[in-house]
Amino acid sequence: MRLPLIDRKFIFALIMSALLASKVYAAGDATRGEKLFARCSACHSIDNQTKFGPQLSGVLNRVAGTLPGAHYSKALSSSGITWTAQELDAFLEAPRKKVPGTIMTTSVPDSQDRADIIAFLAMHTRP
Repeated sequence: MRLPLIDRKFIFALIMSALLASKVYAAGDATRGEKLFARCSACHSIDNQTKFGPQLSGVLNRVAGTLPGAHYSKALSSSGITWTAQELDAFLEAPRKKVPGTIMTTSVPDSQDRADIIAFLAMHTRP
């Protein structure tokens, strides 16, 4: 049975987006990312402690602005973003460009640094 062209294009797009998203942190060095995360630790933790910003354990695949007890801007809470590696990469590169009105102002301009941080965060996300 041959799938209609639209179904094949949709399936191809899904596969490619999954590969691209996984590539963002697959190329990252989680050990280096842990060291880089020290920059983030002023506002975020990787354990269950919420600081000024939400704790980031399990952030991958979490819907933005939904962690109970954390403080979020209205912009982030209503963004509808699910934190995939690709979404995190774009947000870390330019938080206020990705989500105008977000509280987060610190960016990570270097793409390898972002990939390393995301690889570290991926280690703290349940499958």
